[in-house]
Amino acid sequence: MSDRAAIEAAYARISGRVRRTPVLELPAGALGLAFPLALKLEQMQVSGTFKGRGAFHKLSVSRVPAAGVIAASGGNHGAAVAYAARALGHRAEIFVPTSSASAKVERLRSYGAVVRQVGAVYAEARLACEARAAETGALSIHAYEDPEVFHGAGTLALEFEGQAAFETLLVAVGGGGLIAGSALAVGHRARVIAVETEGTPTLHAARAAGQPVDVAISGLAADALGATRIGTPNWEIARRLVAGSVLVTDDAVREAQRALWRELRLIAEPAGAAGLAALMVGAYRPAPNERVAAILCGANTDPVSAA
Repeated sequence: MSDRAAIEAAYARISGRVRRTPVLELPAGALGLAFPLALKLEQMQVSGTFKGRGAFHKLSVSRVPAAGVIAASGGNHGAAVAYAARALGHRAEIFVPTSSASAKVERLRSYGAVVRQVGAVYAEARLACEARAAETGALSIHAYEDPEVFHGAGTLALEFEGQAAFETLLVAVGGGGLIAGSALAVGHRARVIAVETEGTPTLHAARAAGQPVDVAISGLAADALGATRIGTPNWEIARRLVAGSVLVTDDAVREAQRALWRELRLIAEPAGAAGLAALMVGAYRPAPNERVAAILCGANTDPVSAA
């Protein structure tokens, strides 16, 4: 059952394996915003993104065969699976597209994973991964369509809710794991707003069409938000519990990254800065006195490019 109770159970299972990441509460005026903002610093999570939560949760409820685990990823999910597998003593094989950032590929290798770069986009890497999983019998861990993975991801929003009071939570969307988990955790209590770049609009396109559809992927955040279609179970949750979605340009994301470094000395990858970008350019405009929060969901990037 995918509900808040499932998120709470996941949180109990992964306690001690992942970090309780801090929250930074900013006053009006910070980052050029006219309103206060709470930021969840999830880029400080194990493996550098929120993905560690889902990886550890999936492994905590699964029987792992001798062949180990296998996953396809733009980089972040693969890093999380590789990190969790190493921590728990399992072999990991990770497929990533050739578009994945070199910083993410190197991180995968640093965790001891066998890395295979196949195809130009995530969807092609995923097909190759599925074929390899059938061949080896390894446990396949999907990046976002597996409920056990997005239940783990949802522990982020559950934790955030206990650290700061907010009425609106901005969440970056790729395949939909974080938005689905976050909506299950707090969607009945807060307004959840999806944020995507113009080059990675999976949920925005699904909302327009009334169902998941394929989209062309491009731009700055393609390696992290580069699913070509939102996951089916993720969509079913999002259409019930997500209040709205907005798009931002690559230029807006880049400026948000620069502002985070310039004013706060925080590094975020493009996906991690998307929520802040939506606020900085007015893609989402809070009502007077609305309590707003955003997630810095990852920092697996070259520090020079983020600064």
